[in-house]
Amino acid sequence: MLFDPLIVRIPPSMQMTDDQFFEFCQINSDLRIERNKFREISIMPPTGSETGNRDARIIQQLMNWADEDSTGLAFSSSTGFTLSTGAERSPDASWIKLERWNALSPEQQQKFAPICPDFVVELRSPSDNLRLLQEKMAEYLREPGVQLGWLIDRKHCRVYIYRPGMPEECLENPNSVSGKGVLPGFVLNMSKIW
Repeated sequence: MLFDPLIVRIPPSMQMTDDQFFEFCQINSDLRIERNKFREISIMPPTGSETGNRDARIIQQLMNWADEDSTGLAFSSSTGFTLSTGAERSPDASWIKLERWNALSPEQQQKFAPICPDFVVELRSPSDNLRLLQEKMAEYLREPGVQLGWLIDRKHCRVYIYRPGMPEECLENPNSVSGKGVLPGFVLNMSKIW
């Protein structure tokens, strides 16, 4: 069964500021909340245990690589970023080059940083609508700074690869996926993900 996120539309006169939205997300920390460029709030159910484990495996591998590489910072699925459109998104895993991160003020780093990561990963849960995730990946690609995106579809053992200015690439049941060109030396071992 597929579930679309619950969309909450708020009248223009009642729109939350960025600080208010951040606070709203903090006091509802058990929910997965995002906001699109139209300021509509998406509320998604928490991920299932199996998907949460696989997401943790992705983050673990990315964090291990980032610690050794030390040219950027890796982030978990609970991290929100404010895109140039005003949308607030939380990729399942992400990475930002250190010089881009350090260009942000400490205050910007504390909340939903106004930056799109260089690398984003979305992991499809069994209940996720693939089309909506593909639209989210397209949204990331329109952002300045993003260099690489992976949409991992465990249900069909596919990895969709997104790069700015290039057509989407689809890998069928790969053993690994390389971040070559953006994350030198990072190879995601898919045996722990499938």
